[in-house]
Amino acid sequence: MKDNASSPTLAYKRSHFVTRLPLDFLYGPSHAWLAPRKPGHWRVGLTKFASRMLGEMVDHGFELETGAAVELGQIVGWVEGFKAISDLFCVARGTFTGSNPRLKDRISLITQDPYGAGWLYEVKGEPDPQCFGVETYRDLLDKTIDRLLAQRHGDPIR
Repeated sequence: MKDNASSPTLAYKRSHFVTRLPLDFLYGPSHAWLAPRKPGHWRVGLTKFASRMLGEMVDHGFELETGAAVELGQIVGWVEGFKAISDLFCVARGTFTGSNPRLKDRISLITQDPYGAGWLYEVKGEPDPQCFGVETYRDLLDKTIDRLLAQRHGDPIR
C-alpha cells in the first residue's frame, strides 16, 4: 500500500470544517476509517471529524493483546479528548494485530495526522459490511454537520 500522504484524496468543506478524505479508504458510520495495508489487513483510525468532536487528545488505551480475536462492534479500547471520552469499537472481524506504538509518546498525532501517523490499531480480517466508500462518507458528513448546525441555531432536527 502507498503511504497515506501520497494517496489521492477528496477535498471536503462544509461550514467551517475542512478536510481531505483518502479515496482508497473505507469509512464507517461511527466516523472511523479503514485503510488497506495488504490483502485482508486493515489499519484503523478516527476521521478528522471524529477527532475534532473529541477535542485535543489527552490519553488512550487498548484492552486487547496482539493476536486476540475481535468481532464487529467489540470494544477494543478508548480515547480521551479534552471534550469527551469515547470507546473504540472494532470495525472489522478477525484478529487484532496491534495498536499504534507512536501514540504512547505523541497522542496528538490522532488530531494532527488523522489519516496517517495518527492511526489507532490494525486488524487482520474482514471489514464491517456497513463500511462504505468516500462518496457515501461525504454524504454522511453533510447530514451530520447540517444536523449540528441546526441544533446550534435552534432549528428542529430533521
